[in-house]
Amino acid sequence: MTLAHISGYPRIGANRELKRAVEAYWQGDLDRQALEAEGRELRARHWQAQREAGLDLVTVGDFAFYDQVLNVSTLLGAVPPRFAAEEEVARGDVDLDTTFRMARGRAPSGESAAACEMTKYFDTNYHYLVPELREGQAFQLASTRLFDEVKEARDAGYPVKVVLTGPLTWLWLGKVRSEEGQGGDRAGGFDRLSLLESILPVYGEVLTRLARLGVEWVQLDEPALVQDLPREWKQAFEAGYNVLRSSPVKLLVASYFGGLGDNLRLAVNLPVDGLHIDVVRAPEQLASVIDNLPGYKVLSVGAIDGRNVWRADLAALRERLASARMRLGERLWLAPSCSLLHVPVDLAAETGPGSKLDPELTSWLAFARQKLDETVTLARLLDNRATDEDRARLEDATRALDARRASPRIHKAAVAERLARATKADTARASAYGERAQAQRRALDLPLFPTTTIGSFPQTTEIRAARRAYKAGELSRDDYDARMREEIADAVVRQEALGLDMLVHGEAERNDMVEYFGEQLDGFVFTRNGWVQSYGSRCVKPPVIVGDVTRRAAMTVRWSEHAQSLTDRPMKGMLTGPVTMLQWSFVRDDQPRSATCRQIALALRDEVADLEAAGIPAIQIDEPALREGLPLRRAEWQPYLGWAVECFQLTAAVAGDATQVHTHMCYSEFNDIIDAIAALDADVITIETSRSDMELLDAFRNFAYPNEIGPGVYDIHSPNIPDVAWMVRLMEKAAERIPAERLWVNPDCGLKTRGWAEVEPALSNMVEAARQLRQQYG
Repeated sequence: MTLAHISGYPRIGANRELKRAVEAYWQGDLDRQALEAEGRELRARHWQAQREAGLDLVTVGDFAFYDQVLNVSTLLGAVPPRFAAEEEVARGDVDLDTTFRMARGRAPSGESAAACEMTKYFDTNYHYLVPELREGQAFQLASTRLFDEVKEARDAGYPVKVVLTGPLTWLWLGKVRSEEGQGGDRAGGFDRLSLLESILPVYGEVLTRLARLGVEWVQLDEPALVQDLPREWKQAFEAGYNVLRSSPVKLLVASYFGGLGDNLRLAVNLPVDGLHIDVVRAPEQLASVIDNLPGYKVLSVGAIDGRNVWRADLAALRERLASARMRLGERLWLAPSCSLLHVPVDLAAETGPGSKLDPELTSWLAFARQKLDETVTLARLLDNRATDEDRARLEDATRALDARRASPRIHKAAVAERLARATKADTARASAYGERAQAQRRALDLPLFPTTTIGSFPQTTEIRAARRAYKAGELSRDDYDARMREEIADAVVRQEALGLDMLVHGEAERNDMVEYFGEQLDGFVFTRNGWVQSYGSRCVKPPVIVGDVTRRAAMTVRWSEHAQSLTDRPMKGMLTGPVTMLQWSFVRDDQPRSATCRQIALALRDEVADLEAAGIPAIQIDEPALREGLPLRRAEWQPYLGWAVECFQLTAAVAGDATQVHTHMCYSEFNDIIDAIAALDADVITIETSRSDMELLDAFRNFAYPNEIGPGVYDIHSPNIPDVAWMVRLMEKAAERIPAERLWVNPDCGLKTRGWAEVEPALSNMVEAARQLRQQYG
């Protein structure tokens, strides 16, 4: 019998219950006991959903109050000393507030401290907390949370499979911190891989305790296996799993987000009981893995897309996997390609009154709950044990997919014609940066170390209430617009009072940086409740790109025009770039992603032209997802970077010399693609550097970045208010790499999630830091 299972389920809850509970706890409106009770309720609900769908194993270990990688860090006792005393870790009672301090810098109890660095998990829009590693670091079992959750599931009668980030991938995701706070793969000559020997005994202890709790299978996630591994890391995989092979549980090593490639033989020959592979991202690897898989091993095939929302073609998958079923027999397991963390919870919330999707669109989609059904049905189809319900699901899927392929809402001839007319000349600014910079200095008249923000200001309770009332029909369009103009005016007054040099309108009218634009573009559709966790309690509701993209009318001009009319200081227009619009949406799968991105770029190009025509002197085209979209294998980088950079250029190049084009990137590793970032040819780039202590600027040791740059000087994801000296020190480090006349001073990201009580003192300190820098360097 083909066994059906999953690697993980969305933990936020069908109605974002986890988000609300965690934030209520942070605010003091919920006590620890009530928060833990909410966690237990969500876990029980998600385990029950897996069993009701017919999965053979229920997955435990995928739940986290903040982040699953952070869970492993606390499990191993990898808690930086600034968050917990050594004796606390030694006692094995690293508590929930300690994890929150690591994630946010602050919790309801304990002293505040600088939060751990946060970055993207492989090529997803999910952010994880980077493990901090140091020479001589000790590891020990420091949390019982995983075992408590296993006991919950076992007591409820579920057959449990535990999922846990594997030891090599956990190390791969970590960074070494030197005594001076510098980070990287190596710092002070210390290699993080040398810590593996100290980590493995703790993993061994974890596996032994899980066995005592009655666990038979443990899945160790090792997505590092789909990347380019240095020789010493490949050897470490072999050595590490040889140590773990004596554990009293069966081990399933899981790879996902790509193909094993040159690591295939390494992966199939690891001394474990099973291997999981992703055949959505890398369908071509299935035959080779089966050919090389030892006869005693289970192969878990990730055939249902865990990263996108399109309904599975069950008929095609049954045909494609029939040979694997015949060759593997009982050793075939079936699963989604990766954790379902990356898709919304349940499509059922998109039906009935108030739905934003019509029945035809809904029939094309599958969310996490539906992907459980697809996994089970496909397993039964392969085994020739399908029920009437399974056969009906197969027929329904086939009908829906046929209807989608034939639907007239997918393709527009005018879009294809415009793309065909676009030439290389459309991607180049009229003049080189040096000439543009002179024109912009004359037009903008900014001081040394100009100050600005990334675009958004606090989305207050009043703003959100007005938006809800407008969407519910309780507030007219005119009244809503008047309220938003008032909020914009307030943001302008506050910025002028703070002394900021380049202002923004604050984005009061925007719900989300992608959703706001997608709602005004043809080709995008939106869900009512399709929330996905981005980090911690932060959830996003990605749009779905179903067809060709066009702009109906100007999207931002009236708001930026209004803001500029209120001040003599230069105002930035704010756009989300084409690559980020693509990456942060659920993208159609019937054409290359590059083609969809070019369509978005042309739509945004028209917006840039309209903003410039309206007298907006600076336009920021945010591309925080540029690095996120980079393929996991270096050999595949250049094709992606070629079209991604071209799409940004296509958007921006319509701007004249005197219009200053900004872009923003955050929470990703940019050092290895700095030449592509320079090729964007933005006049100013702002990047996240505060959590990494300006580590990103290491790229400029050997690369002369040609344009202007604003390295973020404070972490907006922490409620802590940075002091002036801290920000001055960071900018002094930046000035060692970038000439002072090309440096900007700004936060590392937008401020929509913070409150004005935090934002104003933080920005006041930032402006004071800029003043001191002008005295020092002027």
